[in-house]
Amino acid sequence: MTLKLCVAQLNFVVGDLLGNARLIADAARQAHAQGAQVLLTPELALCGYAAEDLFLRPAFVDACDDAVKALALETAGLTGLHIVVGHPTRVGGVSERSRSVARAPCHNAASVICNGAVRHTYAKRELPNYQVFDERRYFEPGQAPCVFEVSLPDGGAVRVGLLICEDAWHAAPAADAQAAGAQVLVVINASPFHAGKGDEREQAMRQRVQATGLPLVYAHLVGGQDEIVFEGRSFALNADGSLAARAPSFEACLLPLALNHALEAVAPPAPAVWHGTVAPDQGLEADLWHALVLGVRDYVGKNGFPGAVLGLSGGIDSALVLAIAVDALGRDRVRAVMMPSPYTADISWIDARDMAARLGVRYDEIDIRPEFEAFLGSLNPLFEGRGADTTEENLQARIRGTLLMALSNKFGSIVLTTGNKSEMATGYCTLYGDMAGGFAVIKDLVKTLVFRLAWWRNAHDPYGTGANPIPERIITRPPSAELRPDQTDQDSLPPYEVLDAIVQRYMEDDQDPAQIVAAGYPPAAVDQVVRLIRVNEYKRRQAPVGIRVTHRSFGKDWRYPNTNRFRG
Repeated sequence: MTLKLCVAQLNFVVGDLLGNARLIADAARQAHAQGAQVLLTPELALCGYAAEDLFLRPAFVDACDDAVKALALETAGLTGLHIVVGHPTRVGGVSERSRSVARAPCHNAASVICNGAVRHTYAKRELPNYQVFDERRYFEPGQAPCVFEVSLPDGGAVRVGLLICEDAWHAAPAADAQAAGAQVLVVINASPFHAGKGDEREQAMRQRVQATGLPLVYAHLVGGQDEIVFEGRSFALNADGSLAARAPSFEACLLPLALNHALEAVAPPAPAVWHGTVAPDQGLEADLWHALVLGVRDYVGKNGFPGAVLGLSGGIDSALVLAIAVDALGRDRVRAVMMPSPYTADISWIDARDMAARLGVRYDEIDIRPEFEAFLGSLNPLFEGRGADTTEENLQARIRGTLLMALSNKFGSIVLTTGNKSEMATGYCTLYGDMAGGFAVIKDLVKTLVFRLAWWRNAHDPYGTGANPIPERIITRPPSAELRPDQTDQDSLPPYEVLDAIVQRYMEDDQDPAQIVAAGYPPAAVDQVVRLIRVNEYKRRQAPVGIRVTHRSFGKDWRYPNTNRFRG
């Protein structure tokens, strides 16, 4: 017996029910034409993931239910094709919790559509509530397994057990599906990307296969949604746990699979084996680059911005953001603005001009000295008797932010901010200055990763927008905000190799200062960095949304109070 299955690894838009249904219907027609008996779509594909508090709106959930029925009618002519579609749906009955919040309860569900009707509906049982997940806020867990039978052209049949994302990270749902007669496991997913997550998923699913002895297909979402990115990388595992197929990362595609199913054909049973193509792993830097490009492309495109504008300083951070933006949007939709101050080195504007020319973007220069002097003229009488300090430095950053936002207002392009995670952690950034903008592209990259990605991009041209886009001197010169004479970042901060390691241990891994010192880091540096992380929460609360690429970013998975006296 051979089961033909197709994974629709597609890019959906939250709330675009008609557009998402159209993508699913088109994929269904293609899969049916190729002889598939099953089409898998990702978790909550019909409404997009994650719809957040839209799930609390009864009208939204009702519209999703209507869209499922409409999709069933539209695909009625695809005889024998079982379409697994993810969507929210109302729960029958009212629970105590739903009474307390005065709303109808909701499931994170998947329905099996075949021959114009909904044949089965499964409710996700394990609701994650960690990292960026907040599903217990919106959904109630299901209780029962779902196994549906697929008839094959040769007269045989295969029983398919359906799971949704987190279900497959726990043993019970898969075991229950097997006990209910499943011969194959299919898992539909919306699992946000972070570095290394793809390997984690494959290993977790291998544990399910080893526990059940059943082959498994993992159907995953692709695309950017606000701060999170989904990289696709759908895959299939054979009954012995070996990798049989893998879809490309960061690309929408259909992944066709064929299962040679011999579970009942011979005795003893032979392992079920999938046939499909295996896309290679790309490596850390490539994954990060493609995630950032996809995040920018989808945030700009799905929100209807005509393009992007950013301040190009001649430094490494803005250079990296410019290269990402051009790869994401194309040179015609990106504008770079150099805004020199009295402290800008000649090599900064020389390198900025060079990079803009290499990438072919529109480039403008606005000297901010007249505005800076005007501000000082207005403030000097009030500052009498006080020396220059960060106040004057911040004025320059805020002038630049004002100019960029003016260009955004006039032309409609979104301002891409250029601050990195090391700066966000320590507050080495200016509210209403370099933090002013609509989307923080490298907000979750520590400075050492910024340098690694710059070198990687100069060695690769993945989108055909130009090799070596970043002048080497931008990468090799000491980083500086250039807001006072002869300034370097290390005047105020520990070396980035030390700072970034402390940030990772304290912020991402929840180690306390004593543990970090015990690991060999200087006590003074640990105290400084931890103090800076603590006292700069108020800045991060006002920062624009940015792309998450680590397992903990300064976003949904970092929720600390501004007012806080805990020192651990």
